Amino acid sequence: MTHDWTEQQIPDQVGRVAIVTGANTGLGFETARMLANHGATVILAVRDVEKGRRAAARMTGDVRVQPLDLTSLDSVRSAASDLRNEHERIDLLINNAGVMYTPKKITTDGFELQFGTNHLGHFALTGLLLDRLLPVAGSRVVTVSSIGHRMQAAIHFDDLQWERSYSRTGAYGQAKLANLMFTYELQRRLAPHGTTVAVAAHPGFSDTDLTRNVPAAFRLPVSWLTPVLTQPAEMGALSTVRAATDPGVLGGQYYGPGNRIETKGSPRIVTSSADSHDLDVQQHLWTVSEELTGVTFPVAAVPAP
Repeated sequence: MTHDWTEQQIPDQVGRVAIVTGANTGLGFETARMLANHGATVILAVRDVEKGRRAAARMTGDVRVQPLDLTSLDSVRSAASDLRNEHERIDLLINNAGVMYTPKKITTDGFELQFGTNHLGHFALTGLLLDRLLPVAGSRVVTVSSIGHRMQAAIHFDDLQWERSYSRTGAYGQAKLANLMFTYELQRRLAPHGTTVAVAAHPGFSDTDLTRNVPAAFRLPVSWLTPVLTQPAEMGALSTVRAATDPGVLGGQYYGPGNRIETKGSPRIVTSSADSHDLDVQQHLWTVSEELTGVTFPVAAVPAP
């Protein structure tokens, strides 16, 4: 596969149904726009419906809006029910929405906000929609992680919700590490079915409003480095779009920007941290996630090799 992959290389998406979470701005908006431009029916799954409608109005093609608040499992269940009622098949589920470096907050269900939104909300949504993807050959679940997963070398099961102490960057790193571990474990469970694959992507350093919660001590260095290291949102979104549409993609792969430090550039296959490939932790995280969300998947665990 070429390393110089652009929006013009997106295959025809006519007839495909794509759900993109957090699609009213930034990376999610650009991901949804590209898919719609190439013929997909795109559902913007967003917390702020009015912003979602304004975003949809800026796109061409069949673009719809679905209310979804990933900080509430009730909202996730309601959105999944709506989507199941409206779509007999789903080709692409793109778990894009996220929060970054937030002050300590908890979700409606009592989860630390970054872990609850970035991982648990998407875990639940995927489990509730997966039977709409499984019968569809070539369907994909794409989950957006981050270079930031390397900031956290472990999932802290002894204090998963950061109740004893809290680190904005540590909590973000844990959530993004969880995104990768979820992808790898999901792919193992999907492999025997032969129809759906799970893939991960990251946008490098993209110019979006996700960094609005960067701690004060880092704001000046970030402002200096932004022009050098970052890329526009439409370039950052290409990693996700390639993971979602490139015919050569294989389950369990991870896509990110192509420069040496993965901050910018055309998307290519990249590697995640050694910790993200720990099978025992992946499986334990899966079990804990099922317990916390009350959502089980229609795919069985596969014994570790």
